[in-house]
Order: sequence, then structure tokens, then C-alpha cells
Amino acid sequence: MAGFLFDELVFGPVFSRRLGVSLGINLLPVDNKYCNFNCVYCECGWTNHKGKKIVLPKADVLKDELTQKLKDLQGTVNEPDAITFAGNGEPTIHPQFAKIIDDTIEIRDLFASKAAISILSNATMLHKESVKQALLKVDKNIQKLDTGIPETFGKINQALGGLELDKIVENLMSFKGKLIIQTLFFRGEVEGEMIDNTTETEVIAWLELVKKIQPEYVMLYSIERGTAAEGIEKVGKEELHKIALQVEAAGIRTEVYD
Repeated sequence: MAGFLFDELVFGPVFSRRLGVSLGINLLPVDNKYCNFNCVYCECGWTNHKGKKIVLPKADVLKDELTQKLKDLQGTVNEPDAITFAGNGEPTIHPQFAKIIDDTIEIRDLFASKAAISILSNATMLHKESVKQALLKVDKNIQKLDTGIPETFGKINQALGGLELDKIVENLMSFKGKLIIQTLFFRGEVEGEMIDNTTETEVIAWLELVKKIQPEYVMLYSIERGTAAEGIEKVGKEELHKIALQVEAAGIRTEVYD
């Protein structure tokens, strides 16, 4: 059972399977996961806001920390390929998200001009115009889509606040292709119930949504670290590549990370 949390606002750089040498940005508390999803495979553990005092970092504090970090890394072997918004939950929840993106672009251009600004998001805040416009400015707008079936969406992502899959997909479609879809494939028994988003039925339903969204490309991967729920099993590279072939047959570029 996982519960790994990032204890800094700016962390790394670390080597990412998908993004190379990546400097991470955590816009969320350093001592508690803060998210509107409760994914069974999350490496940060379960979402639990009850009884927690949630304190989010200020944009100006983050700007200062990022500036200093990029100055320190400039010209070294650890100068990042990517500046990645990830951390302890969903980054677009932060009320100053749009300003933070603008600040990050400014600092990146000064001290790490080759770094791609990337975001790993669960696609739940795309209805907010300020969030959408900020995401359109980043280099790699990476949005999660783990299934094409509403029932499975409920089991895997356990969205809070009545979020529905069809609305999320509608918002993804509004980007008109200016985004990347990331999907984590896995199987396992969670609380006595089998979850498997790799079945033929699941893949067909998911692929139909991907074709509607028409992303720049799709990232396929499986678990790499511990998960919130016990019993989650990693999907092998052969299965991932078989799914990738179906995506590519639909004319959409696919990258597999195993």
C-alpha cells in the first residue's frame, strides 16, 4: 500500500520514463495528498481531506524557489529537459494555477530555455476557462483517460463531487487536439472486485473516446511504484504494445513506457 508524498514545492530533477530529466513542481501540500480523484493505483495513497487543514503554496513563493533552482541547474548535466507539474494530487486545483503557469514560462525562458513545461493532470478542471487557457500555453498538456466505460471510471478513479466521464471527455474534445492523453493500464482485485481496463471491451470503448478527442499522441504505461490499493498488477510491455497497435491503426501516434 503506497503513501509516498513529495515534501518540497520544487523537487528533483529526477529521471522520468516519459519526460527525461524532469524538475518537478508540487502545487499541493507537502504533508497531505489533495485531489478530486481517489485512484486505486495512486502512488501518493488514498485521498483524505477530512480533518486536514489544507494550505497551498503561494505563487510568489513558488516563483522564487523555481528561479533559484533553475539558476543552480543552469549549464550543469542536470539542467532539466522538462519542468513538470505533478506532485501530491491534482495541480490544476490550485486557485493561482494560471498565474503560476505564466510565471513558470517566464522563468523557463530565462534560465532553462530548452525545457518543456509539462503537466500531468486528471482532466477534471478543464471547465474553468482560466485553467484551459493556461494549459494551452504549456508544451506538454498531458491529461488522464483510464477508461471509456463510466462504471469502470467510477471504480478506478473514484471521482469526488459527482464528476462524470462524459463531461470530462467533452472538455478534452474542446482542446481540438492540443493535448496528450495518458492512460495507465492495469488489472487487480480491489476490495473483492476485479478491475481490468485491458479487456477487449474496455480497450474498444476507450479507443472510441480517444478517436473523438484526437490528441497529439497517446502515452501508454502501467504501474511502476506502490499503489493505494493492494492487489494491483502491472501490465506487461507485450500487452501495452498490442493496445498501441490499435491506437496507431486509428491514425494516432502512440508511445509505450514499460
